[in-house]
Amino acid sequence: MNASDRTPADLLRSALAADPGRPLITFYDDATGERVELSVATFANWVAKTANLLQGDLAAAPGDRLALLLPAHWQSAVWLMACHSVGVTVESGGDPAAADLVVTGPDTLEEARACTGERVALALRPLGGRFPQPPAGFVDYAVEVPGQGDRFVPFSPVDPDAPALAVDGAELSAAELVTRARAEAAALGLDAGARLLSARAYDTWAGLASGLYAPLASGGSVVLCRNLAQLADGGLEKRIESERVTQRAL
Repeated sequence: MNASDRTPADLLRSALAADPGRPLITFYDDATGERVELSVATFANWVAKTANLLQGDLAAAPGDRLALLLPAHWQSAVWLMACHSVGVTVESGGDPAAADLVVTGPDTLEEARACTGERVALALRPLGGRFPQPPAGFVDYAVEVPGQGDRFVPFSPVDPDAPALAVDGAELSAAELVTRARAEAAALGLDAGARLLSARAYDTWAGLASGLYAPLASGGSVVLCRNLAQLADGGLEKRIESERVTQRAL
């Protein structure tokens, strides 16, 4: 990747310039049988649409704080990068009552109601499906995001030294996040073309690093697995073989 990249959004732009067609995230949910593969270009398109929703319809701005109440999921990765594109600070598993906005899955709707700002809900259904019945008081992400623009330009340039991510009781600037992502990639043995299988949750730095940031920083890709414990006996080794996995983070 480009050594001059100082924000996660820079990392994504470099990945897009280098090889837009290569896989970036391959997502499995072993509770539903879902498999979704996103190339760099497809992922970047989702990020652009979500960033436009965040900056435009939700009026989020640099310095705002967003509580992210989502599991390890390809749509969670999209929201992380959309926040980094706008300059919004993401608090993984943050307190909705103390946040300017909240993004939640279906299992934490009641907890998310404590946020007095904008509330966005994701059904986390296969193929990015919407809620059968939209939850009262929430924007249904799957309804709102398709009509957003495919190109995103922030109103203000993202400051690499501004807070970008709060996790594990620590706060990282965008530049610190990139530095730590590169260090994590090295520790995991990732390089360009590596395929890392991660079954870690997104509520810790280790989970976020293996599930998104380290593969992005290294030019690799991630096979992101949710509910891996429900995989049948022998299924993990078959997946590792079929997905050409080179490293694991279990």
